[in-house]
Amino acid sequence: MRLLLDSFWRAVAYCMLPRVIVLSLLPLGLMVLLAAGLGYFYWEAAVAWTRGALDAWPLLSSFWAWIGRLFSGDVTAMLAPLVVVFAATPLIVVISLLVVAGFMAPALTKLVGQRRFPSLEQKKGASFLGSVARSLGVTLLALIALVVSMPLWLIPPLVLILPPLIWGWLTYRVMSFDALAEHASPEERATLLRAHRLPLLCIGVLCGYLGAAPSIVWASGLLFAAAFFVLVPIAIWIYTLVFAFSALWFAHYCLDALAQLRAQRAVAAASGADGAPAPEVAEANKAALSQWGSP
Repeated sequence: MRLLLDSFWRAVAYCMLPRVIVLSLLPLGLMVLLAAGLGYFYWEAAVAWTRGALDAWPLLSSFWAWIGRLFSGDVTAMLAPLVVVFAATPLIVVISLLVVAGFMAPALTKLVGQRRFPSLEQKKGASFLGSVARSLGVTLLALIALVVSMPLWLIPPLVLILPPLIWGWLTYRVMSFDALAEHASPEERATLLRAHRLPLLCIGVLCGYLGAAPSIVWASGLLFAAAFFVLVPIAIWIYTLVFAFSALWFAHYCLDALAQLRAQRAVAAASGADGAPAPEVAEANKAALSQWGSP
């Protein structure tokens, strides 16, 4: 519990750092660049294709004519740009979030390691490709679990339990692995994930519930079209900030647990060799323990 709470408040404090705030704003900048680039090259063609598709629906032709008489205008000409915007926005948002998330978690883990655990040895226990492959594998399992469990969502209490639990498991498996990828050896990583399975799952579930909060803002932007271009960027920024907080929470917890594990093993090795810890080993262990309280 001490490790859980300590890593929580440290993650909150790190979210106030200018570097983290800048990282959380990157999806917005990337989204603007993607929207500007796609709009410059494909806007007119996309609007023309959409208008043609709307006019080509026989069942809707009479409806468009009726609406046009009410508003005295070409309905499909006005509706086509809105359809393109609403269809392209989710795609641009997902691409932006995936690109930023791909280097955000390693950057935040590196930040925690440099500021709080500068002397912690990096054993490079996982490669980038291995981490990506593992993330894709557990994501596929989580999606299968979501699809299989959908009938149970009809039971009111379970709809509030099963999806956050599945997403929490996914978050725990992906982010705890990424937090230990640079510093821990494969054996150390397996030991820590086994020993701290329940607290890490708890962090993942809590972060899953936090990630549901921006959905309310996103839904409001879809319901209130006038505020769409204001609420949706806010929702994207909150999503990224929640992701940053989650990555920081896992990084603080996992690296702290790794430092404790190595300190305990150093003491055990010295005790096994001499029957009692040597003074220099005790001093080294004391120095390792003292860094847990550093910012």
